[in-house]
Amino acid sequence: MSRKVIHIIIGLNTGGAERALYNILQGGLAERYRSVVISLTDEGRYGPMLKKLGVEVFTLNMKRGIPSISALLKLRSILKKHHPAFIQGWMYHGNLIASLASLLLVKRVPVVWNVRHCLYDLSAEKRLTQWVIKLCIRLSQKAVIITYNSLLSRTQHEHLGFNSAIGLVIPNGFPLKRFKFSEKFRDNIRPSLKVYDKAIVVGHVGRYHPMKDHETFLRAAVEVAQHISCVVFLLLGTDVEYSNPELAALIPIGLRSRFLLIGEISDVEKYYSAMDVFCLSSSSEAFPNVLGEAMACGLPCVTTDVGDASYIVGETGIVVPPENPTALAAAVFEILDKTEYELAELKRTARERIKENFSLTSVVKCYASLYEDIQIDSN
Repeated sequence: MSRKVIHIIIGLNTGGAERALYNILQGGLAERYRSVVISLTDEGRYGPMLKKLGVEVFTLNMKRGIPSISALLKLRSILKKHHPAFIQGWMYHGNLIASLASLLLVKRVPVVWNVRHCLYDLSAEKRLTQWVIKLCIRLSQKAVIITYNSLLSRTQHEHLGFNSAIGLVIPNGFPLKRFKFSEKFRDNIRPSLKVYDKAIVVGHVGRYHPMKDHETFLRAAVEVAQHISCVVFLLLGTDVEYSNPELAALIPIGLRSRFLLIGEISDVEKYYSAMDVFCLSSSSEAFPNVLGEAMACGLPCVTTDVGDASYIVGETGIVVPPENPTALAAAVFEILDKTEYELAELKRTARERIKENFSLTSVVKCYASLYEDIQIDSN
């Protein structure tokens, strides 16, 4: 067993970074490196799951990720107890605290950052996040490596002032045994949703948040629904329910039977198999996990041109400008107009592209190689 790595992340609730951390640890990194995860807030959804992997999880219960004296003292105690070979930060707050944590130790340990966000406009971020990012610009000179999960994210942050000499892109990886098409799941899920056999299901997965731009998706979906009667829209994600008045208001009452809003689902891979087409409508992303998951399940995809989405999709789907419902609807029409053979080819090549470029196995190897290099350099 190799030396110990401490991961520091703002929280462990449902989210792309949290899922990516869990995936790489579950995918083999926790076996190669003794791993400790420190959540600046609480255990969230992934804390108990990480513990089942044998990963120690600590919480600092900070409010909004803002450090208190007691939290910093607890952090120092954890670091002194575990003697990490290095510290891995996740996201802005985690990166900042990882660098500060290193200062709490008598013997400095290397600090690795992990940036998971595209930064189109600093002024559009929350004031606290702006402050954290500005601190990170200064502290980035002290990190040994800054990893990014997308090419665009690296370009944007280095342009802003992040240390460009130590940047490295490691994309998200997908567990292909979990994310694959299943006839069994399809046969179980569609009847449970009261979706009849010949219905065409267009899917969307994402928590209710401005950057996911549900409004653009729903405006496009309504246009498609008004022209093709057999299309059903399946939306999954936290707060994506009819009890959300902002969402419900975007769906005409006469069409609501064809819009299935079922909220957050833990076993999302089953629902991909119930879909026929997948849409990403985000106005901002770095490396959208749901796009890779859908492709791994053999779904032809329509996506907005955000982050590395166009790179992920390649020639296997259609890319449109963000915040453009008309373009998104036209792309869905184009997918639905394809022949059965053309759709079969898109499904096959979508999964093949994920398998060749974004498998979890290859991404875990990238992290393991990086960690090994850091250990060698620090000795």
